[in-house]
Amino acid sequence: MTLNERALAVAEAVISTAGALRIGVHEIAGARVLDCGVRTPGGLQAGLALARVCMAGYADVSLIPGAVGGTPCPSVQVATDHPVMSCMAAQYAGWQITVGKFFAMGSGPMRAIYGKEALYDHIPGRERAPVAVGVLETRKLPDESVIAYLSEHLQLAATQITLLVAPASSLAGTIQVVARSLETALHKLHELRFDLSQVVAGFGAAPLLPPAADEMESIGRTNDAILYGGRVNIWLRGDDAQLAQIGPRVPSTASADHGEPFARIFERYGRDFYKIDPMLFSPAQIVFHNLATGKSHAFGRIEHDVLKRSFFGQS
Repeated sequence: MTLNERALAVAEAVISTAGALRIGVHEIAGARVLDCGVRTPGGLQAGLALARVCMAGYADVSLIPGAVGGTPCPSVQVATDHPVMSCMAAQYAGWQITVGKFFAMGSGPMRAIYGKEALYDHIPGRERAPVAVGVLETRKLPDESVIAYLSEHLQLAATQITLLVAPASSLAGTIQVVARSLETALHKLHELRFDLSQVVAGFGAAPLLPPAADEMESIGRTNDAILYGGRVNIWLRGDDAQLAQIGPRVPSTASADHGEPFARIFERYGRDFYKIDPMLFSPAQIVFHNLATGKSHAFGRIEHDVLKRSFFGQS
């Protein structure tokens, strides 16, 4: 099946239990829209479902016990044997969708149909599919104009489109963002011109932040969860000398902007996201396991103090 058909199978299962998941199912201009946290409360299971759909059903996503500074805090864990397809071809939030006053970060396998991102020139994933499934990070449900925009760009009838929607400040939206620890590591490797075809499997975990008062605070904390608390393991077949050379550049510690809660970094740059060092956006710690040689290489560190400041206001 295509990525989008796989995602649709997961989405259909979500729809069948939408009431229990506290998800609203709507038809807007012919498209199906699953409200996971805009007008409905959503929840933990809705967030896990959202992440699984976003990764086209190619990853196991779960909550595991954890702690930040001695305070119990679950972590969002992802594990996949198809890391490039699940994280890069599907999950990566690479489509900025702007229609009038509506804005959303678009992710999920519908991107593979649109296929305009340069990323797809370097990885497999572009596809023609009979259906499209996507995730929108936004505080508003899409209206008819947004559906028309997507229908045109995907070259599919609106009736063939399924969208899952949640803001970053919702519980479900928070989980689907924190589930991107492995994705950020792979994207960083891609930016460093590492050949992702060497990657065989991946695991990532990052702490689930406490509820935030507003969207900007949520965005700051979700970034901190990965930048300062994300732990990633990648199994690959490669060259140990190359891994030793590129490894120190992968975790967030490699960036000059590393060391402060993301909200403070954002303010320091006048709330201009694009002024922040792009090399910051990667997990705190990464371990490479070379299946070709049996050697492992670990880089980066967890920043417990920064997480305590971000999550709980503790110094």
